[in-house]
Amino acid sequence: MVVRPRRFLVWGLAFAALALAVDQTTKAAALAAAPALAQGVELLPFFDLVLVYNRGVTFGLLASDHPAGRWLLILLTSAVSIGLLVWLTRAQSRTQAAALGLILGGALGNLVDRLRHGAVTDFLDFHVQGYHWPAFNLADSGIVLGVALLLFGELRAPARAAATPEGSPS
Repeated sequence: MVVRPRRFLVWGLAFAALALAVDQTTKAAALAAAPALAQGVELLPFFDLVLVYNRGVTFGLLASDHPAGRWLLILLTSAVSIGLLVWLTRAQSRTQAAALGLILGGALGNLVDRLRHGAVTDFLDFHVQGYHWPAFNLADSGIVLGVALLLFGELRAPARAAATPEGSPS
């Protein structure tokens, strides 16, 4: 029996590796500039670089200084990452594989932070008239972009199916 490689797996893994590498590189730069970023560095009137350690999940929800909280989030992120990897092996298009790869790479980037530092390193701060969006990082951006690509692919799927004659491969 010949086992064929998953059609889009390599594509998705390349996006995961890219997201993880860009995330970890930018976080290393932020940590190297920690003294300056602790005070915040204004780059644009609506955008600063800051250094924040997020011990919770999205927007700091479920934040806890208790060690069990850290390990619970590590286990949860690990389980989600395994689920994403399984889903990636079943990807049906390059768009879906790229999206899942970006989400997986982002999840792994934040997982590496939790394992190494006990918290996720956030450093991007957008704000308008004193109202700040919670600080985030490029792993978070990869996750959001990946979800947007998944939604785009799913919204496009009915149009592709309607344009493809029945019975012919897409």
